[in-house]
Amino acid sequence: MKLSLNGKTIETNATTILALWQEETADLELENNKGYAISRNGKVVRKEQWETTSVNENDKIEIVRAMQGG
Repeated sequence: MKLSLNGKTIETNATTILALWQEETADLELENNKGYAISRNGKVVRKEQWETTSVNENDKIEIVRAMQGG
């Protein structure tokens, strides 16, 4: 399916927010999702809901990572 991820159109087989996050961060080999936030169509998705929140054709997903510094 096609959707918008951080402003770019992508193709994915992910069916949930969690699966999409795992797909997009696989090369980072992270131990957990600490420091990440995700919104779907303008609404923040709580981490407890990542596994059960579906992604659909044409959704607008934003994945952001908190960074330290100034």
